[in-house]
Amino acid sequence: MIRHPSQLDPNSPRAVAIGVFDGVHRGHRVILDALVAEARSLGGTPVVLTFEPHPESVVRPGEAPAVLTPLPEKAALMADRGVECLLALTFDRELARMPAETFAVQLVGRQIAARVVLVGFNFRFGGGGAGDVELLEQWGKELGYRVRVVPPVREGDTVISSSGVREALSAGRLDEVGRMLGRNYTLVGRVVPGDGRGRTLGFPTANLELWDNAALPGPGVYVVDCRVDGAARRGVLNVGRRPTFGGGPVKVEAHLLDYEGSLYGQRIRVELLARLRGEEAFPGAEPLRSQIRADAESARAWRPAGAEVCQGGDGGV
Repeated sequence: MIRHPSQLDPNSPRAVAIGVFDGVHRGHRVILDALVAEARSLGGTPVVLTFEPHPESVVRPGEAPAVLTPLPEKAALMADRGVECLLALTFDRELARMPAETFAVQLVGRQIAARVVLVGFNFRFGGGGAGDVELLEQWGKELGYRVRVVPPVREGDTVISSSGVREALSAGRLDEVGRMLGRNYTLVGRVVPGDGRGRTLGFPTANLELWDNAALPGPGVYVVDCRVDGAARRGVLNVGRRPTFGGGPVKVEAHLLDYEGSLYGQRIRVELLARLRGEEAFPGAEPLRSQIRADAESARAWRPAGAEVCQGGDGGV
C-alpha cells in the first residue's frame, strides 16, 4: 500500500481501478477481477486508487456512512483478488475541491500514468461530482488511457452496493449480507478493558475497540468464530447498550467458549455466522445469566445449513 503516486514503479504500465470500494463486495470483486485481467494483458501492474477517509466524511461529515472495511482490511481483501498495489490518497478538503479535469488529466493521466482505467457504472469524480464517465473517456483519449465501465452486479432484482450491505447488516440479516459480500462479515478490533460485568455473570467477555465509525450489526446476540492466536474459536457476540443494567453507549463484546487466557491488548478477528436473538432487557442478573448460558449452548451447537456434524468429535471448531 502506498500513499502518493510518486511511489509507483515508473517502469511498469498500469491498469487502474478507481473507487472507495468499501466492503469489497461482489460488485467490487467483478471490477477487481477485470482490473487484474487488464493488467496482465498490458504486462503491467494492477493498481487500485482509493481514498482514506471515506469522501463523505469530508464532504458531508454529518451524513458519512458507517465504514464496512478499514483500510488494512481493504488492502488484504484486494490482495486476495490479485491487486498488487493499493494507492490510498488522503481525502481532504483540497482533494474534495479538485476540478474534474485536474483529476482526470493531472492525477490519473500524468501522475499515475494509467493505460487503462476501470470504474463502476455510477462513477463520478471532481469537485461536486462534476465529472462523469463520458468526460473521463474524453480526457482519456487525449491522455492515452482507455476507460472501461464495469456494469453492476445484482442479487435478485437489487444492485449490490455498499449501502445495501450496510442496511442489511444494521438489520441483522446476515444471510443477505453474506450473499452480497461473498463472505461472512468480519469485525477486527483490539481487546480493551471493560467494566468486568460479564465476568461477574460467569461469562467473561472481550470488549472490542473497533475502527472509527465501524459498521455494526444490529443490536442483538450473534454466533461468531473468533480468530485468536492463529486458531478459530466459537463464541457469542453481544452488540448493544446492555439495557438490563440501565443502558449506555453501544458496546461490542465477545465471549469465547471454553477459553481461559487473557486477551487484553490482542487484536482479534470476529466472523459473524448467525443471529441468535435481538437485544432484550431482563428483570435482573439471574434471568440474564440463564439466557447467556442458553445463548452459549446455541452457539456451541450451531452449524451452517447443510453442514454435517461429525460423530465422536469434541464439538470444537
